[in-house]
Amino acid sequence: MPMIPSKADGPVVGAVPNYNLAYIWSISLVAALGGLLFGYDWVVISGADLFYEKYFQLTSPSAIGWAKSCALVGCLVGALLSGTLSDKFGRKRLLILSAFLFAASSLGTAYAHTYTTFVSWRIVGGAAIGMASNLSPMYIAEVAPAGMRGKLVSINQLTIVIGILLAQFINWRIAEPVPANATAQQILDSWNGQTGWRVMFAATAVPAFCFLLGMFFVPESPRWLAKNGQAQAARAILARIGGENYAREAIAAIEATLINAQEKVNFRALLEPKMRYILLLGVALAVMQQWCGINVIFYYTKDIFTAAGYPVSDILLNIVIVGLANLSFTFVAIFSVDKLGRRPLFLAGWAGLALIYLLMGATYAQGIKGVVVVALVVAAIGCYACTLAPVTWVILSEIFPNRIRGAAMSIAVFALWTGCFTLTQSFPELNARLGPAWTFWIYAIICVVGFFLFKATLPETKGKTLEEIEKELVD
Repeated sequence: MPMIPSKADGPVVGAVPNYNLAYIWSISLVAALGGLLFGYDWVVISGADLFYEKYFQLTSPSAIGWAKSCALVGCLVGALLSGTLSDKFGRKRLLILSAFLFAASSLGTAYAHTYTTFVSWRIVGGAAIGMASNLSPMYIAEVAPAGMRGKLVSINQLTIVIGILLAQFINWRIAEPVPANATAQQILDSWNGQTGWRVMFAATAVPAFCFLLGMFFVPESPRWLAKNGQAQAARAILARIGGENYAREAIAAIEATLINAQEKVNFRALLEPKMRYILLLGVALAVMQQWCGINVIFYYTKDIFTAAGYPVSDILLNIVIVGLANLSFTFVAIFSVDKLGRRPLFLAGWAGLALIYLLMGATYAQGIKGVVVVALVVAAIGCYACTLAPVTWVILSEIFPNRIRGAAMSIAVFALWTGCFTLTQSFPELNARLGPAWTFWIYAIICVVGFFLFKATLPETKGKTLEEIEKELVD
């Protein structure tokens, strides 16, 4: 359907871009399946841990923390390598590779009979997560028209949330009821302890194969093609997205930003004075999004609800409730990020989480249990889902210049997973030494710091083409 041109529509001047919405949405949704696998594989462990910890006889905080955080080592490797490899071989091929790794690691983890094998396959799965978390939003940003980019990149966050909820729901449905007074040995000897947790991991292979198949039917990123001397191929894809006039003007704008660009990733270019600020901003966005503490709730939901007085039989259901809240509030971001802008949503997220964490700490300090804790957990997830979760990925996919986007994005996502690793690995120790109250108060302090840091440094990118953003931030 033809659309009225505006500044938000991008490089089209004096012409009405005839967007092929069906095509734009279809290729974006296929790429966003990487987000679904990211979310599923990332969270499936939070329901399976009730059982595999008994199977592998994990008792120490360090061993329990490593079982959960080992995948983040793979995330670091996948995120770092994906920048170099995607700039050399293309976004599409690397997304296909990540889909294959998702499928292989899910089956490998499911059939693991030793702790070492379990950890090894989780690291492989983490590499797939690192690649998908980098490439899916970047690919979508590179094919989306400016006025739709925030919404389409937020769809990637929606699929992450759907993946999280799907994992939580499937874990809940797979697990057989556990008596409230069940001993560790009884859990180990049960179907859950021997087989159920394996089915939870193996189920990941189904969406992984769907993602793998779908990626063979999407085009390569037109901006990657233009950067690598394939302007005609890029123009053909852009013409299918928005018509010939749109393609001609878009190619001209893209090529203007690629002067002196190198086909091979040059990490030294990231340290140029004009690039350094953008790179540091991206790294700060990535790390602080993790240090806000929300992934503790996703990874350690069991421990949070146990401390709140819930029996094992109710924990998996509460996890599903958390997932539904995550999904519901993500729609708020999808429909507001291109209207309200990135900056207002981002700052609101930091302020909201700071307040919620203060209250959560107070409930633990006062010994308050039950539904109050569940309500605060849902509030935290809701706040994060409509602010920091999608907006961080939207901004990261936008702020880096065309000629270094792959390398810069890989460093930012590497920093993100480094932040996630330190957060996840440190929580059991913090919780054991300081207790849940002080642990959440520490996260509240971090959120206050985040609010003032980004209030001073974060630009607004709403309604601008990638090339316009580059010109404003770099030139």
